[in-house]
Amino acid sequence: MEDSIGGTRRVKHPHIEKSSVNAIEAMETCTAMRYFREKPVSKESLEKLIHAATRASNPGNSQGWAFLVIDDPAIKEPVGEKVLEGMAPFFANRPVGRDGVEERMMLGAEHLARNFAKVPAWIVCMARKVYPPQAPQDSFMHSTIYPAAQNLVVAARSLGIGTCFTTFPGHAEPEIRALCNIPDDLHLFVYVAVGYPQRAFMPVKRKPIEDVLTWNRF
Repeated sequence: MEDSIGGTRRVKHPHIEKSSVNAIEAMETCTAMRYFREKPVSKESLEKLIHAATRASNPGNSQGWAFLVIDDPAIKEPVGEKVLEGMAPFFANRPVGRDGVEERMMLGAEHLARNFAKVPAWIVCMARKVYPPQAPQDSFMHSTIYPAAQNLVVAARSLGIGTCFTTFPGHAEPEIRALCNIPDDLHLFVYVAVGYPQRAFMPVKRKPIEDVLTWNRF
């Protein structure tokens, strides 16, 4: 499907519809979600998120990314058991005296780990070491996959879908590789929990820009 803007023709992707929230509002309220409803996320919606991820900037347009969607309980359950096995000592021995925000985050992380298999979908964002072609470097895998993952979570928020970046599925990387037949040349970087949130999206808490912005010279 095409339309014309300014004399040029633009191809419309069939999966993209008008978002319920614009990009700026999505970024302002893209809080990490660790409590999900068990309502499935449709294949069409998950494909929209991957489409958004692949609109991201990447070095030399090398597009060395790959995305694995895990929504099969037969995979989620054994992976979840391994994740909890790896994280249980951390949860059991976490420091006392945390402030309210830190404690809520920790409780949410523990809930997510204990309910790994109930999360409707997990997206594993991966990259291949392919750039530059003459001397591929690890740093370019990072600059490929992290912008793509951020696109993914902002797009999810715009559609009313919750997400959470997390690293703890790394405890089960061997199991994920084996169960999902992941090729050896793919490096696993970002794990994203995806589902419809039980809780409301809230404004993110960030430093004011005057604390981080410099014009021209320090």
